Amino acid sequence: MARWLGDIREFFPAPVVQVIQKDAFDRKGLRQMLLQPEFLATVEADVHLVADLIALRKVMPDKTIETARQVIAKVVAELLKRLESRTAEAIRGAIDRSQRTSRPRFADVDWPRTITANLRHYQPDLQTVIPERLIGYQRRQRRLADLDEVVLCVDQSGSMATSVVYSSIFAAVMASIPAVRTRLVCFDTAIVDLTEDLVDPVQVLFGVQLGGGTDINRAIAYCEERIEQPTKTHLVLISDLYEGGNADELLSRIGRLVGLGVNVIALLALTDTGRPGFDPRNAEAFAALGVPVFACTPDQFPALMAAALRREDIASWAATQDIKLVRQA
Repeated sequence: MARWLGDIREFFPAPVVQVIQKDAFDRKGLRQMLLQPEFLATVEADVHLVADLIALRKVMPDKTIETARQVIAKVVAELLKRLESRTAEAIRGAIDRSQRTSRPRFADVDWPRTITANLRHYQPDLQTVIPERLIGYQRRQRRLADLDEVVLCVDQSGSMATSVVYSSIFAAVMASIPAVRTRLVCFDTAIVDLTEDLVDPVQVLFGVQLGGGTDINRAIAYCEERIEQPTKTHLVLISDLYEGGNADELLSRIGRLVGLGVNVIALLALTDTGRPGFDPRNAEAFAALGVPVFACTPDQFPALMAAALRREDIASWAATQDIKLVRQA
């Protein structure tokens, strides 16, 4: 099998290899082979493989754990490279656009106003404007107590595996940005607060417990107890909304949080592809409470968080991304 995978990697591009691997794992029951470090070293790593390794790590022999950690670290590094700068820039872009400055940072320059103010400095030979004076936006100078807080509350049941991986990556990126405070809470029927581990995304993923049942109400109750400033809190629930706990109490709790001013968003999935399976009754009930309910891709997530931090209308933002929201019945 290891030789076969080696041949596949030699003759086909990585995306094709990943499809073949996933098909083989699903249809031929090859996940047990991931317990062998020799086999694991030959596979093409992607986010789905990371989810498999996380789910299997408790039954892995010690000799395989280190290989699994190396594979996960490689995928995490690739995802960080892809998503980190975009996420950081989007969140740092949450600036106070009502205040102007003549000494803006490069990222904060208001180019249309700057060009208009400097048209008299147009250089025909160079076919460009040489700006004598920059006009830009003044960033907010905020104390720690004034910072917005983002709580990612992530369903770690088996069906949400790839969403958990992406959520952990984004949480780690956001935790490194001084402009916001970030909390990561993963749950099934139990709750794991991984906020203290966000400095190491690989360690975060090793702290996730994929599989098991789902008690969304209990997880939201945990988050609710830790919200200090509701009007500055953005609660992003990432779940398919299949509730194994008290659904009526969950809806009552969500309604109370919305009433207090918490910016609640329900993501049915955070994945690259596919239409998520979800509980339509709970999704419609959330929508009836004024909570935006939809799925988005990892590439759309930074812009979503920027819109949330600016308290923009999420439905309007989703429309610009061709995202369809779940509507109340």
